[in-house]
Amino acid sequence: MTTTTPSRGRRRAPTRIERAAGKAAALQKPRVILAMLLLLGLTSVMLLDGYLRAEVGGDERVRDGASSSKVPDKILNGGPIISFRGGQATTTSVPAKTIALTFDDGPNPTYTPQVLKILEKYDVPATFFVVGSMVSRYPGIVKDMVDQGNEVGIHTFTHVDLSYQSDARVRREMTQTQLALAGAAGITTTLFRAPYSSETDAIDNYSWPVYKKLGEEGYTSVFVDTDSDDWKKPGASKIVEWATPSGTSGASVLMHDAGGDREQTVEALPEYIEKMRAKGYTFTTISGAVEAQNTAARAGQQANAPAGAAGGQLLGGNRNSADRLQAAHREATGTTLYEGKALVVAVAVAEFTVPTLSVGLVIVGVAVMGRFGMMLILARRHYRLRNRRRFSWGPTVTRPVTVIVPAYNEKECIANTLESLARSTHPIEVIVVDDGSSDGTSEIAREAARSLGMTNVRVIRQENAGKPAALNNGVRSASHDIVVMMDGDTVFEPDTVRQLVQPFANPEVGAVAGNAKVGNRDTVIGAWQHIEYVMGFNLDRRMYDLLRCMPTIPGAIGAFRREAVLQVGGMSEDTLAEDTDITIAMHRAGWRVVYQEHARAWTEAPGSLKQLWSQRYRWSYGTMQALWKHRESLTDKGPSGRFGRVGMPLVVIFQIVTPVFAPLIDVFTAYSMIFVDFQAALYAWLAVLGVQLVCAAYAFKLDKEKYRYLLMMPLQQLAYRQMMYLVLIHSCITALTGGRLRWQKLKRTGEVGTPAGVG
Repeated sequence: MTTTTPSRGRRRAPTRIERAAGKAAALQKPRVILAMLLLLGLTSVMLLDGYLRAEVGGDERVRDGASSSKVPDKILNGGPIISFRGGQATTTSVPAKTIALTFDDGPNPTYTPQVLKILEKYDVPATFFVVGSMVSRYPGIVKDMVDQGNEVGIHTFTHVDLSYQSDARVRREMTQTQLALAGAAGITTTLFRAPYSSETDAIDNYSWPVYKKLGEEGYTSVFVDTDSDDWKKPGASKIVEWATPSGTSGASVLMHDAGGDREQTVEALPEYIEKMRAKGYTFTTISGAVEAQNTAARAGQQANAPAGAAGGQLLGGNRNSADRLQAAHREATGTTLYEGKALVVAVAVAEFTVPTLSVGLVIVGVAVMGRFGMMLILARRHYRLRNRRRFSWGPTVTRPVTVIVPAYNEKECIANTLESLARSTHPIEVIVVDDGSSDGTSEIAREAARSLGMTNVRVIRQENAGKPAALNNGVRSASHDIVVMMDGDTVFEPDTVRQLVQPFANPEVGAVAGNAKVGNRDTVIGAWQHIEYVMGFNLDRRMYDLLRCMPTIPGAIGAFRREAVLQVGGMSEDTLAEDTDITIAMHRAGWRVVYQEHARAWTEAPGSLKQLWSQRYRWSYGTMQALWKHRESLTDKGPSGRFGRVGMPLVVIFQIVTPVFAPLIDVFTAYSMIFVDFQAALYAWLAVLGVQLVCAAYAFKLDKEKYRYLLMMPLQQLAYRQMMYLVLIHSCITALTGGRLRWQKLKRTGEVGTPAGVG
């Protein structure tokens, strides 16, 4: 055993890498916060959109036959308009030969504009009881509605039956609708019609407290005298017939401009207006009806005049008189106005974002399913090709090779690493490059080599300069033309090196990727990473190998022709992913990069979520750096261009774009479970999980792994995968903001020993 030690002694001051890591960690905090804010914003948009499109909980209708014992008789037998003055409830009827035409459930972008056009044509005002969620989605229609002289009232925000709701829910439904009206048309209103309400005699003990409380707050509750039942779609003639009051009675008439197919309502409306005018009826708003009745009553008291005649004279049957009778409207000002405008803007953002994300979801779903299918097909083909009896890389490679072990503070692991190399069945020399460790790594390595009787070990100590520099130092010092690179926390099986170097029998091969395994897989985090390594990494490598566009040789186990490494300039410090960087450089230089699944290495995966985040952040960000560095390969000719036009798009699609947008699948699953169809969404999620389980099971079969770890996969999809999404989003933000991070050291335990019997 020989050693090389620099003149400098061990330094007590923080190393360059420690200082850089500390500085980088401080710089990353704002980016993590930004990533979290983006996720929070997306979640908020989805929740808002879902709330706008669905009723959220507790929407049971009041049962028929409920008692009305607590409802005053004058209310049950009174007119359709209920108001409160001085704490006392009073009712008002629509004057004779007068129609207060009302529409519920809008606005609707298809039918409401048609209704408004008809009303404008016949110069007829109406009262629209609007749903707040629809108002916020179609504010322009409501503005047109008000500008044309119509009146609006509240029909709750989500069309929920308020009878069983808490006071807080009732208040929220009313307040949100008022804000929507303020944002859409600059007004608020005092009119209210409860969903599922009809005539006043249907008020019961459940609903009466709601009307009473709202009345005390200044709201006028509006019911109907005549229901067109247009929601039954009986035909235009029936709608006209059912909407016609008997004799010369006045009526609050109910129709719908939303809530379903309203073609028949639109067809019936002109016929209805013409029919009622032919019978001598005039049309007004709810406020107009109240004012007409009050004026008629005063006139009757003064001149003993018939109320109906007075009402008809006041209204005159045209829109001009209705314009000054919208007493229910109030101008929105101050906080209400600005909050309303903010609501409308937020809804507009949600209305744009969610459909866009839906399209993205379809694309991502197709890409994910396509990737699974491609992996299964190509991995099976790769397995059959490489396991044919006649398959051979060429003459058996028996010449010695150099194993380079870069080490920085690896006192827990370095002895195990050397012990595994001592059992190698292939002749090797070992170069341990101590990158300025402060924990005695080099001394431990020398002592381990001495106790194991390894005379083929050299320990080179250098000033702390980073992993790429340590590897380059090892390459320059190597005695053989093939170099194997491994991490200081990794152990090899006895046959690993021999298996790893056999592809070099083919002179076209410049580098070989080995099969990295998670050694500490008995923890939850370790099991999750074990599944990821077997399925996400090694199954991918089979696919990339067959397509001749392997993007990454893992740092834990890889082999290179020394001349090829020197040809491309060695391990670069330009990126955080030096392994991906040099792999792409190999492709561009014309070398072939292959995968040798039989060469297994056992590595210690991060044991905490914090360390895992740090490692995967470096991996994903480094991959982006490497792709950007080699972007010119997209337009190159020859081998470089082949990787640029085949490998690079696959890496971008499968390792960056698809994973970044893959959270859409989970977000929309949760969205659908809450707001659409829980059962259907659950089945869809289980179907996707089933496809992943099939792929994972096949990957485990190819790698001869135990299937019991797949029991952790559902939990992995619910927790671990979400974290990986956040890491990638964090990396994208860092890339976009031009951040940089140095090689980071993870805390090791040394629990991964010689792999005999592991697996």
